[in-house]
Amino acid sequence: MSGSAVTGAGTSTAIADSTTRPGLSADIPVPRPGSVPASATEYAASAGRQLRWLTVRHLRAMLRQPAYLAITIVQAVVWLPLFGSLFRRVVDVPGFGDGSYFDFLTPGVVVMSALFSAGWSGMRVIIDIDRGVMDRMLTSPVRKSALISSALVYQAVVTAIQSIIIMLLGWAVGTHYRNGLVGPAVLLSAASLVAVTVAAFSHALALIVRKEDALIAAVNFAILPLTFMSSAIMARNLMPGWMQVISRVNPVDWAVSAAREAGSTDPDWLTVSIYLCCLTALATMAGMLATRAFDAYRRSL
Repeated sequence: MSGSAVTGAGTSTAIADSTTRPGLSADIPVPRPGSVPASATEYAASAGRQLRWLTVRHLRAMLRQPAYLAITIVQAVVWLPLFGSLFRRVVDVPGFGDGSYFDFLTPGVVVMSALFSAGWSGMRVIIDIDRGVMDRMLTSPVRKSALISSALVYQAVVTAIQSIIIMLLGWAVGTHYRNGLVGPAVLLSAASLVAVTVAAFSHALALIVRKEDALIAAVNFAILPLTFMSSAIMARNLMPGWMQVISRVNPVDWAVSAAREAGSTDPDWLTVSIYLCCLTALATMAGMLATRAFDAYRRSL
């Protein structure tokens, strides 16, 4: 009798606790104040905050190992005076055009440096996969868009740093920047768009193949033809006919041509706008492809 009374009292107490709030059934416990965060989505921060945090993570990694950035800059520093001195007399070839070869070459070297630097960005993805960092990211409330976008923003920042240094070097060796800062600004924008496009493709490929040797082979296979089948170091009208056709659909050539046109004495802004719009559309498509590749990687786990 006494046991039944105790049991009944306990049951009555539990029911009373569970029905403290109106509208709740007796079998649903009421959470205590402070036991649940004020907003369940606050932990999974907004996309903007996640993008900022992940971009800072990439930049901190670069600051801890600045050798990679230094090597890519030194490479460009070698290219500009080397190619500039080697092909300096090519401006005397009929049909090449007027002006200094350094004026012609500097936009090409800026875009080439962006291309080569962005091509290897997928290696960071493979390193994260091998070390288990990517899997830990997937178990956290990190948005896939923030993971992809932060890597692309990081690549754009690195490209901007490289491009500014190369443009200053070009100015030191005799490159003329007409139209004030407009030409360099267009060159910086075009190089960044190329870098974002190539980095997105590199990330997509890394998420698919997941092997360093396969990514290295693919990057080497793609980057050199893209460079030499453009007007980065040689005028388009001096190329063989079939290379001229390919160069017209080559995004590297779009970037170089937009920068040279913007830096000319009488620029055709419609042409510059078309090239930049095409690069922007291609960068958007490449980002979407990288996102799809990330979804495929996540489903394969």
